[in-house]
Order: sequence, then C-alpha cells, then structure tokens
Amino acid sequence: MPAALLGARAPAEAIAAWFAQAPHLPAMGACVLWSTHWPRDVRAWPEGPVDPGVLARAIDAVARSRAGVNDAANPRVLHDDGEDAVAVLHCPAGPVDADPALRLRLAELLGMQQMQESVARLEQAEKLQRSLYAIADMAGSDLDMPDMLRGLHRIVSDLMYAENFYIALYDRERDALRFLYFADVVDDQDKLLPDEEVPLAHFERGLTWYLVRDKRPLMGATEDLQKQVSGPLRLHGADSSDWLGVPMLREGEVHGVVVVQSYTGDRCYTTAEMSLLAFVAEHILTALERKRGRAELEQHVVERTQQLQVANSELRREVGERERGERLQAALYRIAALASLDETSDGFYRHVHAIVGELIDARNFYIGLLSEDGMVVSFPYAADEFERDWSARSFGRGLTEFVLQTGRPQLVKRPDAMDMITAGLLDPAMMGAPTQVWLGAPLLSTEGAIGVVAVQSYESSTAYDERDAELLTFVSYQIGSSLQRRRAAELLRQANAELETRVEERTVELREQIQVRQHIEAQLQHQVMHDALTGLPNRIYLRDRIERAIGGLRRDVQWGFGLLYIDVDRFKVVNDSLGHSAGDALLKEVASRLSGCVREPDVVARMAGDEFVMLLEHVQQPETACKVAQRVLRALQPTLQVAGRDLQLSASIGIAIADAGCESADRILHDADTALYRAKTAGRNRFVLFDDAMHQTAMGVLDLEQALRDALLRDEFEPWFQPIVRLDDDSVVGYEALLRWRSASRGVLRPGEFMKVAEDSGLIEPIDWRMFRLALQAGRALVAPRGDGVQRYITLNVSPRLFQHNDFDRRLLDLVAENGFDPAALRLEVTEGTLLGDPEAMVATLHRLREAGVEAALDDFGTGYSSLGHVHRFPLRMIKIDQSFVAPFANGESPRSSAVIEAILALGNALGVEIVAEGIETAAQHDVLKRMGCTYGQGYRFAAPQPASHWLG
Repeated sequence: MPAALLGARAPAEAIAAWFAQAPHLPAMGACVLWSTHWPRDVRAWPEGPVDPGVLARAIDAVARSRAGVNDAANPRVLHDDGEDAVAVLHCPAGPVDADPALRLRLAELLGMQQMQESVARLEQAEKLQRSLYAIADMAGSDLDMPDMLRGLHRIVSDLMYAENFYIALYDRERDALRFLYFADVVDDQDKLLPDEEVPLAHFERGLTWYLVRDKRPLMGATEDLQKQVSGPLRLHGADSSDWLGVPMLREGEVHGVVVVQSYTGDRCYTTAEMSLLAFVAEHILTALERKRGRAELEQHVVERTQQLQVANSELRREVGERERGERLQAALYRIAALASLDETSDGFYRHVHAIVGELIDARNFYIGLLSEDGMVVSFPYAADEFERDWSARSFGRGLTEFVLQTGRPQLVKRPDAMDMITAGLLDPAMMGAPTQVWLGAPLLSTEGAIGVVAVQSYESSTAYDERDAELLTFVSYQIGSSLQRRRAAELLRQANAELETRVEERTVELREQIQVRQHIEAQLQHQVMHDALTGLPNRIYLRDRIERAIGGLRRDVQWGFGLLYIDVDRFKVVNDSLGHSAGDALLKEVASRLSGCVREPDVVARMAGDEFVMLLEHVQQPETACKVAQRVLRALQPTLQVAGRDLQLSASIGIAIADAGCESADRILHDADTALYRAKTAGRNRFVLFDDAMHQTAMGVLDLEQALRDALLRDEFEPWFQPIVRLDDDSVVGYEALLRWRSASRGVLRPGEFMKVAEDSGLIEPIDWRMFRLALQAGRALVAPRGDGVQRYITLNVSPRLFQHNDFDRRLLDLVAENGFDPAALRLEVTEGTLLGDPEAMVATLHRLREAGVEAALDDFGTGYSSLGHVHRFPLRMIKIDQSFVAPFANGESPRSSAVIEAILALGNALGVEIVAEGIETAAQHDVLKRMGCTYGQGYRFAAPQPASHWLG
C-alpha cells in the first residue's frame, strides 16, 4: 500500500489504493468525502453523487473536531487543515482505523490540489488582466471606433467562444439602441448600422429588450432563457443553441448590452463566463465612454481656455491672499512647534507674542486663562504700554470674560464698548480709558473656552478690522491646542513617574512568572521532542540532530556519521494477537535495549510504530556501524515476557553512512529505509548496508515509473495478437491480445520488462483499461466472420487488481458496447491466484459476464495454488496449459508432463472445457500434444505476436 499511496497523484487515487488494500471497506458501506473548499465542491469515493445525509453528518463531524470534541463516532475526520482542505471517512457498519500513511498522503495531495487550483485561478486572472489592459490601451489609442470595436471582439474571443458577438448602446432618454458592432454568422449584419438608432420597442419581449428592462444577465438555451426573463419571450432573429448577454451598468442604470451566442448545438457558456463577461462589459463601457469623452474633451479644452483667461485675473487677487495665508500657516507651525520645546511657560508666551506680532500690531498683547472651576481669570503673560496690574481677578464683566462667555472672537471699538456699558454687559472699571479698539479671541479646548488671547490699541490711527479678527482667531486655535499639549505633556510626565514606580513593582512579579513559564516551556519542549510512550527522542528531535550532523560534516569531512533504521520483525502479529497494551510493553522493552547499545553522543529515536533510528556520530567506516548493528541484534535475542507469553524478538536493520555528498536528513533517512527494505526482503533478522547499487536501482525504478506515466499520456501502449490454432489443421480459431510498449527511447518492450513497476505504482489499472480499449478496436476486424463458419475470438489478460472493483464487469461490458464489439467473441484470461483470492466474488462476476456473452479462460494452469478439484467451481470456457509442461516435449515424450497433461485433458473433456497448450515452439511438441488429444495450441511454432495490421494484411 505505501507504494500505491506514493504513486497516487490525486486524493481519489490514494483513497482507491486504500480501498483496494482493504476490500472489506466497500462491504461495510464505507465512503470517503473530501474537498479543498469544504463544505462546497465535495467529492466522494466510491465515485458517484454525494448522499445529502452523509454530507450533513460529515459536516457535523468536522465541526465537532474543530470544536475540540475528538470522539470516535462515525464519521471520522481523516484530515482537516482547519480551513478548506478536509477528508472524512463515513462507515455506517462501525468505526474503521485509517492508516497514518493514508492520512499523511491525503494531506499532501489535498495541499497539492489546492495549489493547482490556485495556479489555475491565477492563470485565468492573468489572462483577464491582459485583456483589461488591452481594452484600456485601445481606449487611449488613436484607433478609430470600428477598429477599436473589432479589437474588443478579438479580446472577448480570447476569453470565451464569441464568434457571434454584438455591442449595443442604450439611450435612456430616447429609449433606443445603437448597435456599434454586430458580428453574426447566421443573422444579417447589414440591417443594423452603427450610426442608426433602433427603438427598443422594435425588440419588445426579445432577449436584448429584457437585458435593458430587467438589468440582469441572461444565459442558456431558449427554454432556459424563458424561465429567467420576467415575462413572455419573443425571438428576434435566428434561434441560438446557447446565448449569453450582460447589461453594461453604471450606477444602477443600463447604458448598453454585450452579447455572445452560439449556433453549434452545444452548451458552451458557464456561470463563471457570465460573471467574466459582466466584468469585461464594465471595462468595455469605460473604454467606449473614454473614446466618446475624448472628443468631448477637445471641445471642452477650447471652452476651458476662455474660462482660464477669466480666472487668471482672479488668481492674481488670490495670490495676495495666499501669501498672507502662508505667513499665517508658518506662524501656526511655529506655535505648534513651541508645544514640544522643553522651556518655561514664560518663554513659551514670549515666543507666541513675537509670532503674533509678525502678523498684526501686537504692541499691547496679553493672554488670560480661566481657572478649572471657572471662578478666576489669571494673566500668565502681558505686554502693555499703559496697564501695569495683571494680577488674577475674580470672574467679572470685562471684555475678557465676555469672550469666555460667548466663546466667539470679539472686535470692540470705543463706541461699541460704551454701548455695552450702557447695556450692562461691561463693567466701566474694567475698560481702560485710553483703549480705542480691543480684539480678543477665545482659546478653545474640547471642553470649551479655557482662555483668551487679546490685542488692543490706544491710538485712533491703529485700527483692527474683520480680517485681523479672522487671523487672530486662527492663531487662537493653535495657541489653545499648544496649551493643551503642554498641559498634557506635564500630566504625562507625572504619569510616567507613577508608572516607573509601578513598573518596578510589576517587574518583580514578572520575574517570578517568567521563571515558572520557563519551567513549563522546558517541559513542553521535552514533550514536543520526545515520544510519549518510550520516552525516546522523536522524529522532530532526530531530524534536528541529523541536520546538525550534516552541518558538522560540511565543515569538516572527518565528522562522518551513520544511521541505523531498525524495524521490529512481526510486531504487527504481536499487536493483533495480544493487543495494543502488549505491543506498547514490547516497544518500551525494545527502546530500553536499543538505548543500551549506544554511547554518548549517539541517539536512539522512535520514528513511528515499530520503527526506530540510531544516529551514530563520528562514524566514518561502515564496519563501526555494522558492529553496532550486530550488537542490536544480540541485544534483542533474549526472551521477552509480554502478556504472560515468552516472545523471541528480532529486527531488520538498514544502515546508511553519510559522506560529504549528503544533501539532507530526508536523503540519508531514505537511504537507510531503502537498505531496511532490502533486509526485510532478504529474510529479516539481519542488517544490510546501503550502497550506490541500491540507489541506482531505486532511481531506475523511479525513472521507469515516470516513463510509464509519460507513455500513458503519449499513448505509447498497443496490442499485439498471437493466434490460437486448431492442432489438426493449424487453422486460426482465436487470438490472444498481448501488451506491448512502443517507447521512443527504449524500443518495443514486453510486459516482463515493466509490469512489476506498473503493478507496484498502481499504473497497471489505467494501462489495462487502455489496452482493453485498443484491443477491442483492433480486434473487431480479426473476429469478423470469414464465411468458413468459425466463430473466432480474442482473449484479454486481466490484472487481479481489476477484479477487486465491484463494478468491473459493468465497466467492461460498457466498454465492449461502446466499441461495437461482439461479447460472444471475447474471453478473459485470469490466473489461478486471481480465482482463489475471493472465490465467491469471482464466481459471481464470471457468471454475470457469461450471461452477457463474455467467457472466461484459466491462464497458466498448473503453476498456481489450485487443484483439479477446484476448477469445476468456476464458469470457465477454456483452460490454458502452462508452457512449463509443454517444454519437456521438445525432444520427445516426458512421462511426468504426459501424466499432468492427460489429467488436464480428461478434466476438460469431463467439464466440456476447451484445452489450449501454450508455448508450442517445435514440431515434436506439436506432434506429441496432437497424439495425446489436445485440440488447440498456441506458440511460436505457429506465429509470433504481431500488430493487428499484420494479420489483416
């Protein structure tokens, strides 16, 4: 099974390999659901529509798993990446444990499928992007409208089938269409002129009419479209087999339509293409609007030039204002920068005064601040020609308090002040006698006015105006903001001081918590890097040590190291017979014994199951590793008592020695695993040292496997036919179809040169099915009646794998019918091992085939495990005597072979079964078999296998 899993290139192949190795699963009603867009696009094995009830239970199982409910109920989650890639096993007959290798391979294959789907989406997106770029380039090019429209047609044709294509613009005010472009192989193109407007009513209840009225895309054949439109449908023009149209929308209004249609008789448009055409239609509309807008722009340029001449004079006026604004902006920046300077408040206020003085007359300037309780007004800064007393005062009825109350700037001239005194808004004592004009603006914060910035003049010649008031207001905003930032900075300094104290206290607590956490992390690190059962380092720890050993080897070639890949022989027997508890006890004892075979700094790690790996550092000679392997075998020899039974342990060991060319941990682990496989094949309880020959063999198998996959893609397999003759007159009664591989680089290969690799890799099934199809196609002429009354036939060799599928007979009969082959002229050759693998199932399958007219032949009889007494159980039409019994007749009769063949002939006569002798190569063999009463024969004595054309020529 591992080889079949590794050969799988899709989840379905991996699951099929698992089901092939576990034939009880179909009998239990098991199925596997998987998807890379869970829970959408779910596929199933065995293939077929997904049962909604099974899917609902699978979705619920995934939800429980993601919620942390790891129960063993059915269905069982095989893989879940936490997002989209999910595989679920559903087995209504009872829980089934999935092979960890299957889970791992499913995870890899689902990840590969996600990447392939992502690549396909990116390729489609790139193609669409190029098309949109091309549309944009056309819109900005000098092409005239007809050329641009033809270019748009080519672009849409690159994205989908668009041989029949038209673009029409819709004028909502006139309720009319203008067909800018119309290309159709059936409808008359001349009747729709690009400059002619056609009333929409002309197409009333037609498809184009519904696109404009319903404002939504339409797609499908006529019967589908009738269900999509909002009313009765009337056809205008030729009826298409598939029709796709989208409205060109802008802000919910239809500006036109884009339509493609097909008369081929096939459905060629999909929902994805409908979305794609709708998206492209938006860009086509943009391109058309840009083209039309370009002409309008030229006219606008002339009009705009005249407007610019008028605006130029206005600009000169605005320049003066802008220069004034720039000075104001610079002042505001400078005031904002003052907030971040580390200086005293008095220095801050002096700088503010200087900046304001650059904008307006500020010889008499002060800043007043309101206390937090709103009861006191203080003056932290003042510069005045007459006033000397700037001490804090209670909130009264002065001009400063008036601005604070109103929250708006105030420009107060002397007459205005007298009116305010008369109205009781101003206290005369708070209005200095010399003041001629006063200008103040509030300093605002998020909580309201917090102060006032004010200037005043004692001269009638110096007067402030509204523009000065506006300017001082802007400055007041920045001063208020800067004051807030300075206050916030002071609060921040106080908070930082408090924070430092708290940090010191918290630091002591954190040190204690860190010590506890470090202890916990050390425990977790140990658990992550070690096996929970044996306490040995696990795969992660081992790979890290191997990578470090490889790094040391690259720095110094004297730092060689070796790996011993150890597998406990027949551990599965112990696990299955005595239980998992006994198996765990055995593994613990094995781990203990292996640990006693190494020294520091060597490592013994448990990889998985009953597999262990020893890392031997500072080992350069293979002899050293071999001595350790011998020590391991001796250490495992003493009897071990498990579950009340005395067990004798043994192990198979693969050894790999790293050299300067070692590439990675995976490479040397693979080499050691290859040697382990060789040791197990050689009989277990031994060790094998990896060498270049093993590597070359493995690479040769991989090369041959890839060549077989390429051969399937290039259709390099072909059937050759060898005749089966009647021994009396050498007349041909049938042909055996034999597989040949016509390789461009290897020539024509027989099955013996590649069949083992095909079976191990799982490629035998697609090769067999391809061979069946080609043989049936080529064999029709070989079995055609020739007027001599002989019903000729062909025989196909069937791999045992195919009979493991419950639907093999149905699929074969479908293939026979598809190729127009007479079932009565077809016989299937099966081996004795195939018949005895599952006798009851084979009998049922062969009976179903016989009922359909297809007969069965027992191939290579005498070389397998069956006896003459078993043959009568199966519905056979033919028995083929293996050539090993015919070969001794090359130099005359052989008593032993004669006895066997006579028994087979007697059995065939009794059962009414045809007997065919294989491998007849000499006249002596032919004569002996003929005298013994054998009716039919096959071999190079009559003809070698040849392509069908040879026998028809």
